[in-house]
Amino acid sequence: MTLGVLVPKLKLKNLTDIKTIQNIVPDCWVYVQDRKVKLGRFQIYNNWSPYMIKDLEHTVWVGLEYFVNEGDEYWTMTEDEFAKLGIEEMVKIGLIDSADEVLDYHMEKVKKAYPAYFDTYDEIDTLVDYLKTIDNLYCVGRNGQHRYNNIDHSMVTSFEAVKCIVTGEKNKDKIWSVNTEQEYHETDEVKEEAEVD
Repeated sequence: MTLGVLVPKLKLKNLTDIKTIQNIVPDCWVYVQDRKVKLGRFQIYNNWSPYMIKDLEHTVWVGLEYFVNEGDEYWTMTEDEFAKLGIEEMVKIGLIDSADEVLDYHMEKVKKAYPAYFDTYDEIDTLVDYLKTIDNLYCVGRNGQHRYNNIDHSMVTSFEAVKCIVTGEKNKDKIWSVNTEQEYHETDEVKEEAEVD
């Protein structure tokens, strides 16, 4: 679940040489490592594109991301309840001073946002081989390939699909070969290894 929150400014200071409007940090995503909050990460939409913000000079859109499960206590919150939680956590971690600063907010819920590598996932190659036989089907991105692609990998799968369409190439191996290096996959083995470290 994501809560978009519009504020006049963030309390974050830009300590880099990278110039940004309002001198906010230049990051798009910031992971939150604070056990006192449920917030997993936030994104600063101003840094994605100036065209996403109506008043770029005087406001900042922040997306608060919460990793939840369908039907849990967060998923069932109303937009106002979720906004109250998110805004309180923004204050708690020092993104803003007070809830009074918030100009607007908006909640979005995304079902099945992350692929799951369990149950019959060990048969994914069988499925991929079948999908490749459907001439006008091009599976791209995270949900299209049921793979934990980042945005860059997702875009590359789309570029490869466009090349196939434009050139008439029937072989879709290049689309499916994007992000196959094991180090990028967040499988159970990688998670277990991370927990041991």
